Amino acid sequence: MALIDVSGLTKSYGTHHVLTGLDFAVDEGEILGILGPNGAGKTTTVECIGGLRTRDGGTITVDGMDPAAPPPGFRAQIGMQLQQCRLPAKITPHEALDLFGSFYADPVPTDELLQRFGLAEHANKRFEKLSGGQQQRLSVALALVGRPRIAILDELTTGLDPSARRDIWGYLDGLRASGVTIVLVTHSMEEADYLCDRVIIIDAGRIVADGSPAVLAEGHRSLEAAYLDLTTRTSA
Repeated sequence: MALIDVSGLTKSYGTHHVLTGLDFAVDEGEILGILGPNGAGKTTTVECIGGLRTRDGGTITVDGMDPAAPPPGFRAQIGMQLQQCRLPAKITPHEALDLFGSFYADPVPTDELLQRFGLAEHANKRFEKLSGGQQQRLSVALALVGRPRIAILDELTTGLDPSARRDIWGYLDGLRASGVTIVLVTHSMEEADYLCDRVIIIDAGRIVADGSPAVLAEGHRSLEAAYLDLTTRTSA
């Protein structure tokens, strides 16, 4: 059953047509990966789904709701992690998680998230003093503090070391098992292959492939080889 449905999605910035009519759906409990070159429209797509950006045309429904005019309760169902985490310089991870958690009826306990995302030792360090990887881990934790039904994650493991990346993948596996629906924007073919039930590849504002990582990789050495073949041919 589709929890997210996107039909005919278009978006332009001035004369630049970023999205030219996207059609796809995301089933409840599914992890959908969105791949594509820089500037393909991936972030614009998920920001429209999350209600952070207004679409020009088409329709989007998220559990029957329109994110462009969301009813009360819409935000509580969605957790979003954007490409860059920007918080006040002096706030600490503990303070940030406490603050964000206060917006929800049943947040994940702060200490649990600090431990799970490797931030317990840095709980009282100012945000400006955190490393880039630590800031990224905090960004993901903040997106998940409200126990969202839908998680939208944009390049969640950028800048993380392999151990931290695997830890987060394991956490997302657990979320999927609990029924959380995840939309994942990534440049990592390994991440897409490991996590995603299905992948769509966007190039030049349109979908050029849609299927499971295994299906898309058929006839190629790997998912990465299939991706390079598709995006090279469509941009030639």
